[in-house]
Amino acid sequence: MSSVPEDQSDQCSSPPKKKLKTQENGNTGAKCTSQNSVTPSPNVNMSANGTDEIDEGLYSRQLYVLGHDAMRRMGASNVLVSGMKGLGIEIAKNVVLGGVKSVTIHDEGTVALADLSSQFFLQKEDIGKNRSEVTEARLAELNSYVPVTAHSGPLTEELISKFQVVVLTNSSLESQLKIGDYCHSKGIKLIVADTRGLFGQIFCDFGEQFVVTDTTGEQPISNMIASVTKDAEGVVTCLDEARHSYESGDYVTFSEIQGMTELNESEPRKIKVLGPYTFSIGDTSNLSDYVRGGIVTQVKMPQTISFKSLRASLAEPDFLITDFAKFDRPGQLHIGFQALHEYIKKNGSPPKPGNKADAEKFIAIAKEINEKAPAAAKQESIDEKLMTSLAFNAVGDVCAMQAVFGGVTAQEVMKACSGKFNPISQWLYFDALECLPEDNPESITEEERQPQNSRYDGQIAVFGKSFQKKLGSQKYFVVGAGAIGCEMLKNFAMMGLGCCEGGNIFVTDMDSIEKSNLNRQFLFRPHDVQKLKSETAANAVKKMNPGVNIIAHQDRVGPETENIYNDSFFESLDGVANALDNVDARMYMDRRCVYYRKPLLESGTLGTKGNVQVVLPNLTESYSSSQDPPEKSIPICTLKNFPNAIEHTLQWARDEFEGLFRMPAENGNQYIGDSKFMDRTLKQPGMQPLETLLSVKRALVDEKPKTFDDCVAWARHYFQVQYSNQIKQLLFNFPPDQVTTSGAPFWSGPKRCPHPLEFDANNKEHIDYVLAAANLKAQTYGLKGTRDRNAVIAALKAVKVPEFVPRSGVKIETTEAEAAAAGQGNADEEQLSEVKAALPSPDTFKGFRMLPLDFEKDDDSNFHMDFIVAASNLRAENYSIEKADRHKSKLIAGKIIPAIATTTAVVTGLVCLELLKMVMGNKKLESYKNGFINLALPFFGFSEPIAAPKTKYYDKEFTLWDRFELQGTKNGQEMTLKEFMDYFQNEHKLEITMLSQGVSMIYSFFMPPAKVKERLAMKVSEVVQKVSKKKIKPHVRSLVLELCCNDTEGEDVEVPYVKYNLYE
Repeated sequence: MSSVPEDQSDQCSSPPKKKLKTQENGNTGAKCTSQNSVTPSPNVNMSANGTDEIDEGLYSRQLYVLGHDAMRRMGASNVLVSGMKGLGIEIAKNVVLGGVKSVTIHDEGTVALADLSSQFFLQKEDIGKNRSEVTEARLAELNSYVPVTAHSGPLTEELISKFQVVVLTNSSLESQLKIGDYCHSKGIKLIVADTRGLFGQIFCDFGEQFVVTDTTGEQPISNMIASVTKDAEGVVTCLDEARHSYESGDYVTFSEIQGMTELNESEPRKIKVLGPYTFSIGDTSNLSDYVRGGIVTQVKMPQTISFKSLRASLAEPDFLITDFAKFDRPGQLHIGFQALHEYIKKNGSPPKPGNKADAEKFIAIAKEINEKAPAAAKQESIDEKLMTSLAFNAVGDVCAMQAVFGGVTAQEVMKACSGKFNPISQWLYFDALECLPEDNPESITEEERQPQNSRYDGQIAVFGKSFQKKLGSQKYFVVGAGAIGCEMLKNFAMMGLGCCEGGNIFVTDMDSIEKSNLNRQFLFRPHDVQKLKSETAANAVKKMNPGVNIIAHQDRVGPETENIYNDSFFESLDGVANALDNVDARMYMDRRCVYYRKPLLESGTLGTKGNVQVVLPNLTESYSSSQDPPEKSIPICTLKNFPNAIEHTLQWARDEFEGLFRMPAENGNQYIGDSKFMDRTLKQPGMQPLETLLSVKRALVDEKPKTFDDCVAWARHYFQVQYSNQIKQLLFNFPPDQVTTSGAPFWSGPKRCPHPLEFDANNKEHIDYVLAAANLKAQTYGLKGTRDRNAVIAALKAVKVPEFVPRSGVKIETTEAEAAAAGQGNADEEQLSEVKAALPSPDTFKGFRMLPLDFEKDDDSNFHMDFIVAASNLRAENYSIEKADRHKSKLIAGKIIPAIATTTAVVTGLVCLELLKMVMGNKKLESYKNGFINLALPFFGFSEPIAAPKTKYYDKEFTLWDRFELQGTKNGQEMTLKEFMDYFQNEHKLEITMLSQGVSMIYSFFMPPAKVKERLAMKVSEVVQKVSKKKIKPHVRSLVLELCCNDTEGEDVEVPYVKYNLYE
């Protein structure tokens, strides 16, 4: 890395502006490197094409968290992060991934071996070099849109003045106060962050007039209106389909109200909630009478927050509580951290790990500071036990804590840049002392904590060398190498998990890297796109810590890979860490961990929200013990005929995609290639046989194109059917002035009166639809398409569209019950026979195959999202629903989970704290913490895991972790089913009434006597194979058998399952 001679200048240049790298800037000044800085430019640039547009391919998941406006404000912010040890690099990493204008990293110190405890961009060969300079190039690789500059000289006011946000880590209180005073006077946002072993601290000062544009980040809530009263305190009643979910103090606007039109598009009104469906909006007495309809929408109102300076806030602190079980802890730690600074000032270094004499000196200083403290900060007495722990931890460097505090701090940086979300006001303190031995936290001796000339010395200072050895010998299975998986693997490598002889980390992920992953899956770089995630992640952490023993797999976890992840694999593990993105896989791994009695660390994120659950054998409930409520589905009749929200039209468009471009192709291929397809289809219930065969006939006969022009013609006709003819038929059945039997307007409430669209070749959206639909149709038949809009418009001129006349007698379902009944009716046999007869023999299609299209939201070249956006927005236009842009459409139709690197960092840090407790051998439920966080609010909630519920038969208690374990084979002879049943009768006084294995019923009391007699004489494994019609696979060592039993009184009793061991 090149540097500039020190005699050129004594100041660092201003932070470079955001522009893609073109050349090295060789004139940056003393002690300031710029190999990864760029030519200054006044323009904000987060785009892939050099425009001011944000690169949605890279930032897509984060954009769904922050929004375009907040991202643009971040793109105008220069950020300084001082201190490049573990905490500083974690903050800088998250900020660079987030996408600010520039990041300057500062550190005047040199790399020491102990820094490698948590600074993942440092290596042994860097020892003795400046921390910021060696970090610069590696940090810059994370995001090509964010220039990174290193500064190794002092922090001067001139330098600080160039930044919008300044973050101080690893700094003295004296410099914090000096810089804090300057920043407060100049309107520069200041964040101070510090960790000391298992303790941490954050302080925020964003100035006296900081404006927050959106405190929660939640989507504004809209509701349909049933009525509005005309009164001094007007009351709005919402339709009773769902609660309005507003809170008193919210602001709302109105639209589409008939009658009381003055409310439409008026200034936002403050509300007072009266009930789940009602709220008041102030005086409506002078407005017109309400007639009907209307939509009320929540409005996010800006809030101005006044921050005190660091100096003022030290004396009068405001605390954010992170753990309500430790309500008095922040005040104590506020004094304790000040005492640490004073101790270091007096003694030149922090208290030595585990040294009682140093701890006593430290406590004396803490008491002295407390005595002099102003009333608002003064504690009634100093908690000497807590202060001893802080002294013992003072030189500690725990990677998990850096991850937690680095994530939280980086989110505060983003808030400071963007005004999005509520900042910390103003102090946050947190500790994880539960990671220490639960019976005697001070049992780790001073000798145990002594440096070992090891990269783990920062961790050894907290937990001791014996614990480090135990950590290194662990075998862990990480399931998933996405955002959470990458952070976990990095943390595990830094901690030294599985880094000793006999230790190992196994990671599996079957996916390849995509561009959108790079924004938060930080082990991957642009040149890794299309490579396998697990292998790339394993190689990346191996560079961070060459001592890590890691094996990468590319297998999906599930029944199909139980020959790989078999008994011997699971039995060798010490635990499992899930990093999965779907509930089914999580529940499968949960069942495996319960079966093998292995600890499971479960976590997940949703935007700024995250959760951590710890599952401990024989102690806690499992992940599957509680489930989220199912997603609310959209009624069929709403989708088909009565949409009232963009979510409805997008789901309709997704169904259209499946029904046009996937299912007909699949059915057509099965008709051609599967001789049993027809028999199987005719056995389907209700209208399904007719619908399936009509789909085949359309695909292979009626709508089979020969050229791309045929596809254009099909798309044009289909447009006419969907957006004009069907709407005309609907309005024929139910005219705009239709009333119900009760006299109420039919088109009211959730039913929006539609209007047909007339095709216009000059309307961009109409051509978008035809272009996308025609290309997708062509793809399913292997025909070459085109992106040439003019060619499509020219082809449309030859298309003749017949005039449509609505028909009488057409049945349109208006309720969910009617829609369900219509689907359950039986197909007309005569019509079914006609369709069958009209289908050519499969032999006539020999060699022909269609290509079913699987929806892929992230490929902008495949026309999938083009079709969804156009189809949805045209239907929205039919029903006068506000349209959605491509970005929002992709979120809803693609069911994308919003994600941001900061939340991932915090969640994985919390996971690693729980892992440390497990390795420590802590057994008490109260030592562990399930966590829920929301960084937007910010909110931190921790609770003890729920104990595994106990069930009883006779006087024997059991939980989900218990089972009957039965050796099925003795002396080479397997027991019969009769012997199995006799065993439970004689040994446990349980009469088996039913016995099953998987979905196979092995025995039941109501079986015919002859069948019972036959099965009782057979070996258990033989009965299982006979009933399931499947051979037991060679890797299967045991069978899981479920019992229904009666006790001696003849009453049903719930009992554990049976693990039936097949081999001795």
